[in-house]
Amino acid sequence: MEPIIIVLIILVVLVFIALIKTIQVIPQASAAIVERFGRYTRTLNAGLNIVVPFIDSIRNRVDLREQVVPFPPQPVITQDNLVVNIDTVIYYQVTDARAATYEVASYIQAIEQLTVTTLRNIIGGMDLERTLTSREEINAALRGVLDEATGKWGIRVNRVELKAIEPPTSIQDSMEKQMRADRDKRAAILQAEGVRQSEILRAEGEKQSAILRAEGESKAAALRAEGEAQAIRTVFESIHAGDPDQKLLSYQYLQMLPKIAEGDANKLWIVPSEIGDALKGLGGAMGNFGPLTGGGNGGGTPGGTGKEPAPRREQPTID
Repeated sequence: MEPIIIVLIILVVLVFIALIKTIQVIPQASAAIVERFGRYTRTLNAGLNIVVPFIDSIRNRVDLREQVVPFPPQPVITQDNLVVNIDTVIYYQVTDARAATYEVASYIQAIEQLTVTTLRNIIGGMDLERTLTSREEINAALRGVLDEATGKWGIRVNRVELKAIEPPTSIQDSMEKQMRADRDKRAAILQAEGVRQSEILRAEGEKQSAILRAEGESKAAALRAEGEAQAIRTVFESIHAGDPDQKLLSYQYLQMLPKIAEGDANKLWIVPSEIGDALKGLGGAMGNFGPLTGGGNGGGTPGGTGKEPAPRREQPTID
């Protein structure tokens, strides 16, 4: 009985292993390559799949999701004979699991070598300055070449990025000095432009201030002249309205004489020509008060009657 039990146990184990090999569960976004006696039979997609046990075998499981592969820095020579190290990053996706398995031995290594050779061809036609400023152009050219070459491998290159471009250390030092000089130059230009603008604004302000000041002084002078004219007009009208006689005018002339002599610096007096008429009028006014009286002949000339005429006053002349 024991041999029979052993045989049954072996059969159960074989059936269990056969069931395991028969049922194949493929995860989502994956594919499996099935070979029968070493020959490609079919591709298993995601889900539950049935294969023939011990006859069909799973050769390779392929991830169909987009993959990101960074490549180490590669030395590349530019057109002006400078060596730069360039890091690249490739975004690719397997579109045909059969081609990715049988058309190339290792598509990752193949993509890396193709990227290096293509990058050297592209950078070899550019100088350093254009290389540093033309990343988008390099990315587009590199992606076009890779996508065309990897199509037969069942690979689609979605994007290529230059992660870093490192020129030699001496070139970096020269670039830093040049950038520093450019920054200093721009700072000096901006400072000079600021000073120039400030001087222009200050001059404009002074000009506007002088114009406004002159306009204010002109208006003030006009208002003063208008006020003085109005005052003279008012006085003139008042005088004419009062109708003054010669006596009042003579008296006003005499009142103005002390004001002419005021001040220590007055060395020359200017006597108006009308002062003679004023004195005549004043003398006539004083003669109306009557003759001068006194004891004996003291009030007049000797032998006279005491009613001597007033002495004639000569009109001053201006030399």
